[in-house]
Formats: sequence, structure tokens, C-alpha cells
Amino acid sequence: MITLKRTIAVATAAGLFALVGVSGAQAAEPTTPVVKKVALTPEQKAAFEAAKAAFKSAHTARQAAVATAKPAIESAKASFEAARSAATTPEAKKAARDAFKAAVATARAGIPAKPVKPVRP
Repeated sequence: MITLKRTIAVATAAGLFALVGVSGAQAAEPTTPVVKKVALTPEQKAAFEAAKAAFKSAHTARQAAVATAKPAIESAKASFEAARSAATTPEAKKAARDAFKAAVATARAGIPAKPVKPVRP
């Protein structure tokens, strides 16, 4: 008898949740805004094209900086691993790790921030 009551209660709750979900979905559909593309004015188009060109040049510069920093980071990692394997004391291992972190920070300092894509007005 108890399992029957529990089964009925679970089925009722599932049915109520299903009905609420269906009615909520139907209510949300007509209120969604419709976005239409509008032709840009010549000034807007020129500004957007300039923003795209600036983004492309900033992106290319960042990729070049990353490519330049990669070998420096790899050599710092190799020297860190060699120093760590040669270290016998915890202080020497910590000094090797600190030197590695400093070398990586120096290499990453030359990388500019990630550029933001322009948004069409």
C-alpha cells in the first residue's frame, strides 16, 4: 500500500512538472524578439571594416609574439628540468623552480593581450 501511494505521488509530481514545462515553453515563444539585418550606412561600414583590419593586425601580432616566446619557454623548461634533476637539496629545487617561473614570466611579458573581435553595428 505504501509503495502504491509513493508511485502515485511520483507520477503526479512528474505530470505537474511536465505540464509546467510545456506551458512555460509555449509562453516564451511569442515574446522572443526577431532580429533583422539592417543595411549599414557608409560611415558604419567604413568603421566596421577598419575595426576588422585592426583586429586582424592585432591577432597576427599576437600570434607572432606567441611564436617568438615558445622557444624561450621551452629552453627555460629544459634548463629547469636539468637543474631540478641535478639538485640535491629542497632549496636548490626551489631556486630552480623560481628561475623557471621568472624566465616564463619574462617570455610572456612580450605577448600582447588577446584582441576582441569587432561587432557589427
